[in-house]
Amino acid sequence: MSTLEVFILAILQGLTEFLPISSSAHLILPSQILGWQDQGLGFDVAVHVGTLLAVLIYFRQEVGAMAVAWVGTITNRSQTANSFDGKLAWWILFATIPAGLFGLFGKNFIEENLRSALVIAATTLLFGFLLGFADFKAGKRRNEENKPLEKLGLKGAMLIGFAQALALIPGTSRSGITMTIGLMLGLSRDNAARFSFLLSIPAIAMAGGYLTVKLIIAGEGVDWSMLALGSTLAFVSAYACIHYFLILLEKVGMMPFVIYRLLLGVALLWFVLA
Repeated sequence: MSTLEVFILAILQGLTEFLPISSSAHLILPSQILGWQDQGLGFDVAVHVGTLLAVLIYFRQEVGAMAVAWVGTITNRSQTANSFDGKLAWWILFATIPAGLFGLFGKNFIEENLRSALVIAATTLLFGFLLGFADFKAGKRRNEENKPLEKLGLKGAMLIGFAQALALIPGTSRSGITMTIGLMLGLSRDNAARFSFLLSIPAIAMAGGYLTVKLIIAGEGVDWSMLALGSTLAFVSAYACIHYFLILLEKVGMMPFVIYRLLLGVALLWFVLA
């Protein structure tokens, strides 16, 4: 990989991992449209490490509180055993199971059959429309009608978790589909986004671990300087993306991303069918 490719792909990974526009689509498309070679397992691991560190550091207080409370639920410490942070930690762990199982049994099929530009165009449009519908309904609700995160419950968390499993299909967008279901379940835009980001932590960790095992088994050569650059760029762009996305979300909602997805989907269809 050239330095230019590392810059572009790492920044794309960092920005699109948490925006509702599909990171996998934006990493696959350059190779299909520009004829770039596949970035390789080592690079995939590096950018996953960068984005994982970004979300962990940004939500360090929430993650720390959940970790302590989760341990408290196991050790039955009275101060934390019944806290919401402990429940939230369990919800996130259980909601991660569908994506793990779907990835374990379906990833090879997806990689062999569902990574084309046509599939990405279709999923970009379909789930873009769904996100737009969910955001429109959320915009119509009054603040007092929004469900607090505490009322999501394990059932609601699992529904978002099953939706997250669909994001293994390129073009779906992990953050986009989980925010869509969160909004449909009555969460505010901010709570839907925050739950989506917290849910991404074990998902990214699983994906990074899977890719690391594949890298070790494959025995590929590693360009450590390029990997370090890719990881750093992914970290910086992902951290900035989370921060400014949450600010922008309260002001304009999801519609700018919905419009982008629809334009991207149409452009991809034109590229494929032309």
